[in-house]
Amino acid sequence: MEPFDLHGIQTYDLQSRASKVFINDLGTPVSSDTTIEEWLKTLPKQLAAKDLLRVKDHIQRANAEEKLVAVAIGGHVIKTGCGPYLVDWIERGIIQSISMNGAAAIHDFELACAGKTSEDVGAQLKIGQFGMARETADAFAIAARDGAIYDRGLGAALGRYIEESALPYRNISVVATAWRHRIPCTIHVALGTDIVHMHPHVSGAAMGEASMIDFRILCRVVSKLNGGVWLNLGSAVIMPEVFLKAVAVVKNFGYNLDDLVCVNFDKEAKYRTQMNVLSRPTNEGIQIIGHHELLIPLLSAVLKPGIANVGTMPLASAA
Repeated sequence: MEPFDLHGIQTYDLQSRASKVFINDLGTPVSSDTTIEEWLKTLPKQLAAKDLLRVKDHIQRANAEEKLVAVAIGGHVIKTGCGPYLVDWIERGIIQSISMNGAAAIHDFELACAGKTSEDVGAQLKIGQFGMARETADAFAIAARDGAIYDRGLGAALGRYIEESALPYRNISVVATAWRHRIPCTIHVALGTDIVHMHPHVSGAAMGEASMIDFRILCRVVSKLNGGVWLNLGSAVIMPEVFLKAVAVVKNFGYNLDDLVCVNFDKEAKYRTQMNVLSRPTNEGIQIIGHHELLIPLLSAVLKPGIANVGTMPLASAA
């Protein structure tokens, strides 16, 4: 086959062409004394850098307008050391609700109790000791019963337990901080997936009831999210599914969520976060992919200049 003859091809003047990247969009190197505010202005005006600024702007707008900012997390967020940023956001009033799966709550408790978490699963499994930490199971057994009997829900009951037990590292506990500030903290358990479910004194009935109460608390939170922000951090399955069902409930009751902004930060793009967080519930979804231990501190840093302590907005918790 003969090569295509390119003679006679039509060309145009480069300056006349529509383009997507301009010289003013380029990033700028910074000096050693650059502030966060100055650094934000040096970012390339492209892709994830623009999305990060959109997330910042939406959170700042929601705080200024007294709209809700709610966060959902997976276990890896706590394991990678990002709990203190969430504690800071609660204490400064930037977020008004925190939700998590059972794994996140377990890591949060163990850090508060012992200052360490995340066992070596392979090594512990070989000797028949994986998931057999006594204090962790005891705490969840007590919190599940308390949360079910007194209609607190699992999150509030666990936060109360951590606080009233005066655990040595309770100041870095997200769950306990939510309890102290009386904001909703909901824990959404999938029975059989967490280490505490292997212990005979942990009641499945109490755990299920306490977590069901938390789901209903979350429905109340979601009902107030119009104009606010739902921030999903590192949960690829449980929290996107729970969130979608809460949205279904409040839509069934006629609540308007047309102006809800949904954000997903995760290590990789996943089907459920794309559909159940970024697409189905909202007209505006923003996704930024990267490691939690980089993205969450980065978001925390960019929120510092524009948000002082905004105080706690009124939203009834299950305390």
